[in-house]
Amino acid sequence: MNAVSEPAPVITAANHALRRDFPMRPFAIRHKLAGHPLLTLPRIAQLAAELPRDLIEYNSGKVAISQDPDAIPSVDLDPVEVVRRIETAGAWMVLKRIENSPEYRRLIEDTLLSVARARGFNSLPDAGFEQIEGFLFVSSPNSTTPFHLDSEDNFFVQIHGEKFFTIFDNADRSIASDADIEHSMTKHRNLKYDESLAPRGIEFHMFDGDGCFVPYQWPHWVRTAGSHSISMAITWKTRDVRRVNDLHFFNSMLRGVGFPQKPPGTNAALDTAKLAFYRTAIAAIKPLRSSMAMRRVLRRIALGKRANYYLKKA
Repeated sequence: MNAVSEPAPVITAANHALRRDFPMRPFAIRHKLAGHPLLTLPRIAQLAAELPRDLIEYNSGKVAISQDPDAIPSVDLDPVEVVRRIETAGAWMVLKRIENSPEYRRLIEDTLLSVARARGFNSLPDAGFEQIEGFLFVSSPNSTTPFHLDSEDNFFVQIHGEKFFTIFDNADRSIASDADIEHSMTKHRNLKYDESLAPRGIEFHMFDGDGCFVPYQWPHWVRTAGSHSISMAITWKTRDVRRVNDLHFFNSMLRGVGFPQKPPGTNAALDTAKLAFYRTAIAAIKPLRSSMAMRRVLRRIALGKRANYYLKKA
């Protein structure tokens, strides 16, 4: 009887990358997701019609690398039309939390499971892949995603088109200070960028089937080339990442009422106490988040007046 062979991995990388660099440094990957039926424009347009509006963000792709979030130009189209007309819309769009769709969740989990097995693990939890989420990006030709950082680890996969993805070391506080990091994570993701930083960036030039690993809190900016682009971020948060994220949010809230805070990791005992209080409070209001109206109110309280910037005014 023939042994059952393992399915071919969906994401691959040089062996030394998964063993030496993951999850501390960025590296190039290859994947088998280009052309997948769930990642075509017609299916993405259907997804845009199904998602809650606060899980869809879009604006003009004609923005600066160091874009002021208060001055981002908008696009006067509804989400479905943005996708359908992406080649000429001059737009940048992200569909968030696509793992809430069972089909997309299976795709994302199967992809990460192939990485887990390549690293010698039999399951996603064993490999540290927790709080798994997916984000689909659709961009017009010659669009820019401004300089920013994210609050999770990320396998970024290029599905269609040409893209330049430039990443910077998160340990270099001359690129993003502790204050910049907290603001980016809790208020608006955009960071200030200066062209003098360019030589310190690591650029990944990607086409269909290419991608890169983006470590937690590594600042980056992205641009497309002469055709529309479809990309997906497959993200997860480990226990340590969730802990640091929660501390950033609680520190920001305390700072907002006049109590300056040290960055996470400065005082372990104080961090533990703050974390316990914050998580208890969050658990108490979690049931309210089932309502979009309440999500908007809670975001406004926690993050400030521009917290719901992705929602168009009626």
